[in-house]
Amino acid sequence: MTPSDLPSASSSTGSAERVAMIRLARTAGIGPVNFSRLLATYGTALRTLEALPHRVQRTGRPMPDVPTISEIEDEIARLAQQGARHLLRSDPDYPLLLTHVPDAPPLLFARGHIDRLSLSSVGIVGARNASTAGLRLAESISAELAADGLCIVSGLARGIDAAAHHGALHRGLTVAAIAGGLDCPYPPEHAKLHHEIAEHGCLITEAPPGTMPQARHFPRRNRLIAGLTQGCLVIEAAERSGTLITARLAESYLRMVFATPGSPLDPRSRGGNRLIRQGCVLVESAADILADLPRHLPARQPAPWTHDSTSDTPLFQTVKESPPTVRQSSPQPCNEKKPRASQKEQESQENEAIPDEMSPSTPREHLLTLLSITPMPVDEIVSRCQFSVSTVATALSELELDGIIERLPGGRVARLPEITP
Repeated sequence: MTPSDLPSASSSTGSAERVAMIRLARTAGIGPVNFSRLLATYGTALRTLEALPHRVQRTGRPMPDVPTISEIEDEIARLAQQGARHLLRSDPDYPLLLTHVPDAPPLLFARGHIDRLSLSSVGIVGARNASTAGLRLAESISAELAADGLCIVSGLARGIDAAAHHGALHRGLTVAAIAGGLDCPYPPEHAKLHHEIAEHGCLITEAPPGTMPQARHFPRRNRLIAGLTQGCLVIEAAERSGTLITARLAESYLRMVFATPGSPLDPRSRGGNRLIRQGCVLVESAADILADLPRHLPARQPAPWTHDSTSDTPLFQTVKESPPTVRQSSPQPCNEKKPRASQKEQESQENEAIPDEMSPSTPREHLLTLLSITPMPVDEIVSRCQFSVSTVATALSELELDGIIERLPGGRVARLPEITP
């Protein structure tokens, strides 16, 4: 651990505001999109927390749990003792490529060499029950890419993930996006690898310390892998697997998707073969990735609630559900009187910032209502949903894995007919 990797005494926001931002991000029921909307509405996390009780009361729902100041200060101290820290979306060393993700997590927990999070990188994911050949291929491709200066991102799972981490570990160019807390190695047999990555690479998670990974945490980990990288390589994946969710997320973020081909007789190859049929880049060696992967890193995008959060050349498509930015207007003194908005306008503004997770409609329920046996383009689905691109992509992938929908040529999706007895 180098001094530059440890939490600094100063931060991009004042101490009280920083603690308030962490408290807000950790508040139950406030997701990334509405975190940005609330800050855009109120200007600071401190003012947002003051307004939150009244805002929630208007919805008729119970007040969500908000961590106390002392709880967050204690957590900051404990993380520092472990060589770890919080990473806020507004921090200058927040992962660069994640700043181009529409619903980037407002708060991350990181341990190790933070600079690894903003390097040119490739995600490598695949089967837990991988073949010997698949494990060798993952480790060798990882080692060659790291030798060329690329950072390898994976999920610290058994099988392909672990092989990918091992291939890049001796150069310190690997990042493990994990589902649980930084202090909860998983699976247990990877505790040593977990520690080695913390020492030589970097661990990153959305889960607070002490969180044991559960099934519902893994889609968030998959989102991190897809968002942290310029391209994602699939090595062995069943047709219905979490690996394909990561590939779909990478596709939704406009990142490159690569896959290694395999025997049509091996179920572990069907997911990768399917991706290749759908147009992703076929990979037989690291050279295939190096030939196609864009190495130029885009400029860092400011936090979406700041005045300068727009870009002349956005990397990703903007949808109407993306977090709104603060309007470009001249700042007014705090004590200057402003035109009073009508009650209807006030209610409309407040309803826009109500946390989406508190909505009675989950992404899955919304999609099930929207979709039918008539094929619908994914772009149209996103435009008609109240959720972000990656949320829709994750929900679609889960519905596909459950056998409820099917993907059709031309980027279309349709519900499968129900089988009646």
